[in-house]
Amino acid sequence: MSEPTELTQKAEKLDAGDELAAKRAEFVLDGPEGAVYLDGNSLGALPVAVPGRVADVVGRQWGEMRIRSWTESGWWTAPERIGDRIAPLVGAAAGQIVVGDSTSVNVFKALVGAVRLAQETGPGRDEILVDATTFPTDGYIAGSAARMTGCALRPVEPSEVPGALGERTAAVLLNHVDYRTGRLHDLPSLTAAVHAAGAYAVWDLCHSAGALPVGLDAHGVDLAVGCTYKYLNGGPGSPAYLYVRADLQDRFDSPLPGWNSHAEPFGMRSGYEPAEGAVRGRVGTPDILSMLALEAALEVWDGVTVEAVRAKSLALTDFFLECVGEYVPEGRVECLTPLPHAERGSQVALRCADAGPVMRRLIDRGVVGDFRHPDVLRFGFTPLYVGFADVERAARVLAEELR
Repeated sequence: MSEPTELTQKAEKLDAGDELAAKRAEFVLDGPEGAVYLDGNSLGALPVAVPGRVADVVGRQWGEMRIRSWTESGWWTAPERIGDRIAPLVGAAAGQIVVGDSTSVNVFKALVGAVRLAQETGPGRDEILVDATTFPTDGYIAGSAARMTGCALRPVEPSEVPGALGERTAAVLLNHVDYRTGRLHDLPSLTAAVHAAGAYAVWDLCHSAGALPVGLDAHGVDLAVGCTYKYLNGGPGSPAYLYVRADLQDRFDSPLPGWNSHAEPFGMRSGYEPAEGAVRGRVGTPDILSMLALEAALEVWDGVTVEAVRAKSLALTDFFLECVGEYVPEGRVECLTPLPHAERGSQVALRCADAGPVMRRLIDRGVVGDFRHPDVLRFGFTPLYVGFADVERAARVLAEELR
C-alpha cells in the first residue's frame, strides 16, 4: 500500500463533502478495493432496484397476469409515462417524449420528420447538414434520410454550422457532446442559428442526458433523441427516446407510422390516422421487459437535480485532470477534452500512442475505461456513483502503466 499523497488526502476531503455520495449505495458496484468503473458513458452501472423490478415484471405481471398487464400493470402507457420521467432530466415539460426503439431508429424518425416539416413551407429546402464528427451510425442514418427525402447531405464541423446554413437547409443533425473527445457543443446558439435560417434542429443527447443540463424547452429545440443505457443506467440495449416539441407535434409526420401511433390502434383500419401528442413517435409493440427495467433504473434520480450532477461532474473531471498532470510522465498523454467548463461534457479523452494495450492493462488492474481507435483512452465520469477516491486511483494506476 503506497503512502498517502496530497491528492489522496484531497480526494478524501472531496468525498466527505460530496452531496451525492449516498447515491453510490443505490448501484451494484464493486467494493472499495474493487474496480473503478469509468465507462458509464458506454454502459451505466446496474441500479439495485432493477433486478427485483424485472423479477416482478416477469414472474407476476407476465407470469400470472399475462395479457391483463397491458392495462392493469400499465404496459400500454409505459412509453409516455417513462418519457415524462426522463423529461425533467433534459429540460422538457411532460407530454413531449416517448420511449421506445433504438437511438438509430429515433434519429431516422426525427431527421426525416424535420425535413418534412421544413419542406411544408419551403420546397427549396433540399439539404441536410450533419455533424462531421458524429458517431458513425448518425451519419449512416443521415445519408439514408437524405436519399429518402431527395436531399443533399453535407457533413459540417459543429463550429462551422452557422456559416454553412442557407436557404436550402432543411434540417441539421448535431451531437450535444462529441463521443470521442467529450467536447460539449453550444446547443443554445447553434439551435438559434438553425432557426434563423428557417431550418429545424435535431439533437443527439446520448452523451449529455443524465450528465449535464440540456434545456430542450428553454432553447426551443425542435426534435431530439437519446439512448438510456449510458448516464441514465437503463441497461444494455435499453430503449431510446424521441422528443418532439409540443407545438410541432400536430405537424410531425413520422416516416415509420405504426399501429401503436395510430389514433385508434385497436381499430385495425387500413388507413393511417396519427394519434395526437408524443404518441406519434411510437411505432410497434414496445419492449416491455427493457422498458420497465429502465423505469426502475430512473428511480435513482429521486431527489437529485441535474445541476448538482453537473457540478460534481465538472469537479470530478477537473480533479482527474489535476491528478493526471501530477502523476503521469510529461508528454506521455495529450488531453483532447476541452478544459473550459462550458465546452466539456462528463468524460475525459486522452490521446496515447499505445492506447489499446494501455487500456487493456488498466482494465486488468481494475480501472475500467474504454479505447477508441486509433489512439484515445476514454474515461467517463458518472456523478451518481463515481467518487473522488476513484478518480485519484484511476490516475495513479494510469501513471504506473505509462512509466
